[in-house]
Amino acid sequence: MRCPFCGNIDTQVKDSRPAEDHVSIRRRRFCPACGGRFTTYERVQLRDLVVIKSSGKREDFDRTKLERSIRIAMQKRPIDPERIDQMISGIVRRLESLGDTDIPSKVIGEIVMESLARIDTVAYVRFASVYKNFQAADDFDRFVSELRPGGASDE
Repeated sequence: MRCPFCGNIDTQVKDSRPAEDHVSIRRRRFCPACGGRFTTYERVQLRDLVVIKSSGKREDFDRTKLERSIRIAMQKRPIDPERIDQMISGIVRRLESLGDTDIPSKVIGEIVMESLARIDTVAYVRFASVYKNFQAADDFDRFVSELRPGGASDE
């Protein structure tokens, strides 16, 4: 592991233990070159996933990108950060267990929306506004009316 302080590639592991989420391993590391100490987290990755964008472009799945978009949707919401981490790990496990390494971005978006809907309605609407590319207030109105009991047919 490369030292983030001096770039030395020969760092030493001083301590390893399961992380709080019990899905990753937390390692305390030491750089003999500069004396720097830092922490890394390792996760088991079942397979390399490739995201197929709606434009047809292919890119490697990036867990941090998924996590960032979910955390933006959850910003200032009264949800325990550990619950968010569990949700993200669950989404990644679900993607890995789909059986295919090529996953359309639409499938990822639907799984994220489904997970957010179960945890927090506001975060769900925030994510949907970006995912479904809302352009006007009417888009929000239609979407939220579908969330209400009875759906859009109450109008």
